[in-house]
Amino acid sequence: MDVNSKRTEATVLLVDDSASGRYAMGALLRRAGHQVVPVATGYEALVELDARLRRGTLPDVALVDVALTDMNGYELCRRIKTRPHMAGLPVVHFSASAVAPGDRCRALESGGDAYLTVPAEPEEIDAVVRAAVRAARLRADDQALARRLTLLSETIVTIQAARSLQELADAAANGTARLTGGPAAVFFLGPDGELYHATSRDRTSLALPDEGAHRAVAGLLRRLTRGQSAVQITTVPAPLWPAGFFRPGVQHDARLVLNLTQDGKASVCLATPTRGVRAPNPEEETLVARLAQATALAAEPLLMYQVERHVALTLQHSFLPQPHRLPELPGLDVVVRYVPASQQTEIGGDFYAALRTRDGVLAAVGDVVGHSLDAATVMVEIRHALRAYCVEESDPAVLAERLDRMMQYYHPGVTATVCLVLIDPGTGRARIANAGHIPPLIIQDCGTADYAKAAGPLLGVGLPHPPPTELFLEAGDRLLLVTDGLIETRGTDLAVSMEHLRAASAGALSGLEALCDTLLECFGHEREDDIALLALRLAPEAAAG
Repeated sequence: MDVNSKRTEATVLLVDDSASGRYAMGALLRRAGHQVVPVATGYEALVELDARLRRGTLPDVALVDVALTDMNGYELCRRIKTRPHMAGLPVVHFSASAVAPGDRCRALESGGDAYLTVPAEPEEIDAVVRAAVRAARLRADDQALARRLTLLSETIVTIQAARSLQELADAAANGTARLTGGPAAVFFLGPDGELYHATSRDRTSLALPDEGAHRAVAGLLRRLTRGQSAVQITTVPAPLWPAGFFRPGVQHDARLVLNLTQDGKASVCLATPTRGVRAPNPEEETLVARLAQATALAAEPLLMYQVERHVALTLQHSFLPQPHRLPELPGLDVVVRYVPASQQTEIGGDFYAALRTRDGVLAAVGDVVGHSLDAATVMVEIRHALRAYCVEESDPAVLAERLDRMMQYYHPGVTATVCLVLIDPGTGRARIANAGHIPPLIIQDCGTADYAKAAGPLLGVGLPHPPPTELFLEAGDRLLLVTDGLIETRGTDLAVSMEHLRAASAGALSGLEALCDTLLECFGHEREDDIALLALRLAPEAAAG
């Protein structure tokens, strides 16, 4: 056996209009260990390339005679190089005629990779062919690496912009699939033991693994990451890895890239199916490991936010009275709604209150400026301060002044909005102090709705508050207080949103429950801020009296 046959063979498209030339060159190439696809013309070469492109079996190199009958070798080379999926095919020109320097230049300018003058020694022809193939493969490898690095960079930008753990998991799964060219699954195991997961887009949503499979993965991740600090890459055989995460109902060995967050409290796992007996691609695994590190870094603040959000929501639910726990308010019907912001957004400081005072009922809705656990904490303080102040004082303007001083003293630099309405159920008299908040909306039985003319500065800025605005509620009138989370939309002027709220309120069915339900249905989906609503009206017996 010829020693050359032991080397990696190439598939050579041999283009020569001479039958004897094709035979001689083909025999030489075959003896060197290559596969030969002989054609006689440039047109036949293009047809053969198109057919092979459809099958995904392009040759490794084209060996082209310069003097073809239908088109010269330079023209054939130009046509090959202008086709996007063939541009990387190396072309070696050859000629049996005397070659001037200008001919060699012309061959290179047309996109050729080398030029042979035949007859030549078999070793030279084989060496030129192999060199052209080797250079093309190196270029292809460099281009593939550049593409993968670009994909990695794009994925890292996407995961860094994720606003929730689910968004992050989806981005990491799709990025892993793009890097590896196959299906992928991503898992986050939080410090509380909760497992967040996602599969790449190419994985159908049908027949997803059940809860038992997810529990098995969570247990596996806990065992594999125990005591680990760096990126870990391991293969889990199919009996230990549940079926269906990569393809519905199919068992695979899983290649796992695991990494802990910097605080070591949560683990990130990027999982892909193994590729049979084929050895893992070290370059590919290096890129996936980098993606795992970036994903762990992006997951850490989101996991911390989950904890903070849980604490803030606990505060709000603990200190805001639930509808069934509102105090008895003689002479008034009151309905409240509180809707936390979407999971992807930060916690706010919205609050409401309905309190008995010596001069009637005090209704309040407010919002601490900012989104954080601090905002929720300040909200609780404002609400408790209001409850304490109104034991001795019920004038809403005085209460606003006192809340303003409390904010300046204990929380300098923090501001809040609040609207306070003191109502005498016996007379329908309402006195309103508004500190930078959306004014109350008065909705009449006749189908009209108008905002009360009440305005004043924010709490916490130290500006004097005007006297209360006074009006009288008629029997059947509804008074609505809301926070701006209900209607505020990025890019839309608040005045426009307030007009939309006014129109929707005027068209709502009668009743407080129907009013709140209508407004939440119209405006309350996927909001970026918490929503608080408080609606009230004189009780029928009070109106009759």
